[in-house]
Amino acid sequence: MPEPARSLLTVEAAAAQLSVSRTTMYALLKSGDVASVLIGKLRRVPATALAAYVGRLQQEQG
Repeated sequence: MPEPARSLLTVEAAAAQLSVSRTTMYALLKSGDVASVLIGKLRRVPATALAAYVGRLQQEQG
């Protein structure tokens, strides 16, 4: 049985989904290009934020 998709990803997992480095992912978060949330001291990236970012890139380039 496949594992259900996660709605919140670690920064490292979000970077892997976008095929970018951890450093690049943190730069995207810092610039506000990709939204994130804090849960206590843990930073998480909503899967919807990654989809929105990719959608914006496609619109800008397409």
